[in-house]
Amino acid sequence: MKLLIVGADSAIGVEFIKLLQQRAVDFVAPNASDLDPRDPLKVARVLTKCAPDQVVNLASYQAGSQFAIHGAELDPEACELVNHEQPSVLAQACDHLNIPLLHLSTPYVFSGDKKLGYNELDVVKPVGVYGASSQRGEEAIVASLEKYIILRTGWVFGPGQDEFIRRWIFEAKEAEGAVTVLRRKFSPTPVEDVARVLLAIALQVDCDAEVWGTYHYCGLETKRESEFVQHVLKLAAQYDENVYKLLDHLSLNLLRAEKPEIANSTLATKKIFDTFGIKQRSWHGSLQALIKGILKANSNESIEQA
Repeated sequence: MKLLIVGADSAIGVEFIKLLQQRAVDFVAPNASDLDPRDPLKVARVLTKCAPDQVVNLASYQAGSQFAIHGAELDPEACELVNHEQPSVLAQACDHLNIPLLHLSTPYVFSGDKKLGYNELDVVKPVGVYGASSQRGEEAIVASLEKYIILRTGWVFGPGQDEFIRRWIFEAKEAEGAVTVLRRKFSPTPVEDVARVLLAIALQVDCDAEVWGTYHYCGLETKRESEFVQHVLKLAAQYDENVYKLLDHLSLNLLRAEKPEIANSTLATKKIFDTFGIKQRSWHGSLQALIKGILKANSNESIEQA
């Protein structure tokens, strides 16, 4: 099996490549400039030359940033290029060359109004630029290609994709325990867990499994943001004495989740389990490792600066 990876420099891409190297899976990761959707012929030539068995598209607007949906509101054209036009061009090239496409998407294609976790049959109704462009990207793939898998994932976090976690810890320390959080629910999902699921899917596709369609995956155990932030700060207190001193008087300022945020981005994962046998994994260990790494690095920087 040989994979061509688009968006290999994203947080998920970095973890995916680590996993491929560990498993000795052949892959190629062309430069982003070689896969510019504004030059479809060049994209087709790259795919022809590389001759992969599958294309894995991990590219998205500001991939690796937890603030991407907010940035998209300020730069809709750039978001449209990556979230819609790029998967559209890739799908057309893959169709011409008969190459399956595995495409990473987002729960922001939904409105967030549903009380329970979204499943693959729920109607998409994005409220922001990021979600709308992602929806168009999904539709372009479905319209152009038969052999595709669209994977929508939960609220992704990990090394290189941790801005909200850093902000909550910083805000708690700066505001003496006061943190602003949104009234929303999400499904925390580590970057390395997404990489694991991508590889599991790719391996079954390589075995000629007829599994085409759209799937949802997220980490085990959904959380309200207020609950998750408290958990983050309790973990941070294990490595930062200043955070530990704040635990007895934390104050959470709850704000309504306004556009482009959505109140519920949780996902149901029954279909991916029934089809691939992929089970959800806990995100707790990954979160602890991430926070430990952040605070240890900050502590070392402080020592060096002193």
